[in-house]
Amino acid sequence: MGHSEYSFSKKEKLTGKKKIEELFRSGSSFYLDAFQVKYRSGSSEEFNHRLLITVPKKNFKRAVDRNLLKRRIREAYRLNKKFLLREDQNEFFYIAFIYLSKNILTFNEIEDQLIACLKRLGNVIETKK
Repeated sequence: MGHSEYSFSKKEKLTGKKKIEELFRSGSSFYLDAFQVKYRSGSSEEFNHRLLITVPKKNFKRAVDRNLLKRRIREAYRLNKKFLLREDQNEFFYIAFIYLSKNILTFNEIEDQLIACLKRLGNVIETKK
């Protein structure tokens, strides 16, 4: 089982303090439903969008709640990242999904909202060309 369009591999995680700091410092962002989405162009040697998912501790004190939400968001992304991918894609982005809702949404609610975010991000990426 290789990399299917539904995988979420290590290569798709945004790691590295510098990259993350840059994304938060100079990335663009928008708010949509439960999410704030930050994004910026990745480095030229990337072949995947790189993703960071964060659930603020101040909204969810318990790690189990944060982890649950991160799993749901990661899964929703994995199943729907196709909304972000283009045939002739040569530019990839660093993306952070920041979960701002104070409620623990169901997987379906998160998935619906994440799809809306991905579509909007896809449009943004299109217009940057």
